[in-house]
Amino acid sequence: MRGPHNIIRLIRTGATFERTGAMKVVLDAFDAGPLLRITFRALVWPFQWLGYKGDVTMPPAVRALTALGPAYIKFGQVLSTRPDVVGDELAVQLRVLQDKLPPFSMAEAKRAIQTELGSSFDQLFSSFSEPVAAASLAQVHKAHLSDTGEAVAVKILRPGIERAFRTDIDAFYFAARAIEVLSPSSRRLRPMDVITHFEGVVMGELDLRLESAAAAEYGANTVNDAGFQVPKVLWHMSGRRVMTMDWAEGTNIGINDALDAAGIDRSELATRVLQLFLNHALRDGYFHGDMHQGNLKVASNGDIIAYDFGIMGRIDEYTRRVYAEILFGFIRKDYQRVAEVHFEAGYVPADQDVDEFARALRAVGEPIFGMDASRISMARLLSYLFEVTERFGMETRTELILLQRTMVVVEGVARSLDPHMNIWQVAKPVVEDYIKQSIGPKALLRDLQKTAVILARFGPQLPRLAEDALIRLNNPPPPPKPQRRIARLSWMALGGVLVGGAVWISTLF
Repeated sequence: MRGPHNIIRLIRTGATFERTGAMKVVLDAFDAGPLLRITFRALVWPFQWLGYKGDVTMPPAVRALTALGPAYIKFGQVLSTRPDVVGDELAVQLRVLQDKLPPFSMAEAKRAIQTELGSSFDQLFSSFSEPVAAASLAQVHKAHLSDTGEAVAVKILRPGIERAFRTDIDAFYFAARAIEVLSPSSRRLRPMDVITHFEGVVMGELDLRLESAAAAEYGANTVNDAGFQVPKVLWHMSGRRVMTMDWAEGTNIGINDALDAAGIDRSELATRVLQLFLNHALRDGYFHGDMHQGNLKVASNGDIIAYDFGIMGRIDEYTRRVYAEILFGFIRKDYQRVAEVHFEAGYVPADQDVDEFARALRAVGEPIFGMDASRISMARLLSYLFEVTERFGMETRTELILLQRTMVVVEGVARSLDPHMNIWQVAKPVVEDYIKQSIGPKALLRDLQKTAVILARFGPQLPRLAEDALIRLNNPPPPPKPQRRIARLSWMALGGVLVGGAVWISTLF
């Protein structure tokens, strides 16, 4: 329930960070000032006894996040890809959250398989290993099929994970509502919509049948992509809580020493990771939404192997064109066009000054052109971007949240492989190719053809639709009677009072 009891959950979050020592680590990583440090410590220190103790053998930040639950672990996974934001040491520590969490027992794993697949465990597999990877939602085992001897990866959801996630999500909803009520200026960021989006993404991960479908679609889209592999799903051995795929052998993309020992060109690999993501997002409108190091391997032949398809992103053709034009404008340093695209797409309110916005974008772009990634302070850049969005009243676009988050993660993975890469040079050929194919005369002809096909479907109904429209135009409905209008307004006013009162009461708790 999204009620005031969630205050305890949020207080316990801060208390856990304080008790485990993670509060100081996080504040140090973000280079927080003295006032912010004193404020945070003063707020949570009296309640640290409420915090979870966690596993004392783990580093403070990892200890706190794992103790708090799966939703917090997800957040830590994102930060693990951003050493430029949280620092190299903390980023390395947080990578444990990607696939090295404590596993659940083999007995529970076997029980889940037999329950889900409806067959005896021994009939299905001739061998079944201890967990080879354990993340926030599930763990993976290597097994061999009893009938063919084929090596497969078996993914099993953690017992009780749905309830644990629901508890975290409810607390997040309560926090988002409190933020909207207590800080009206934050409403442009649409915190409630952000949490709703996050909930939809995560709940989709809790049904492995949907992940199987996503893997199949992603594999079909990328089958011709050179240097990229997607393992195939074994549908007859997959269900809601169990998923079986071909076994993918390779080196974790986050272990640079192992990649160097295998003779892999990390600079070329970094370029390929970023370009593949952009191709999938722009060309297909369907991309892997969780491309951190824990979900990518490098095969012996240098191919990138992707797995874990619980979070996938989809963007429509119009949004892709807007996104490409923005990227292309930055690449060409055409900040005026970038600003115009933001206004045309409605990302910036129409009452703002387009020229002023273009100047603000120039302040974002110019410092990072001609510089390799090692000299760019991403934390400072993100801070300034937030200032720009606040200044120009830009609202959070929930349809772009996953795309933006994944872009940050992928760029972080690429930077970890090659700290000196220039993301704009790498992105340029992919974006240029998409622009040529999707914006111009050819694209216009394709759009007209699609429009003609849609109109043809409604061809037999067009005369009736036109006649109905003319009838409504010539015979407008009578205005509502005064008493009905008064009654309607009264009910609206009463509803407003009730909603407003409920919100006010919630702030008291």
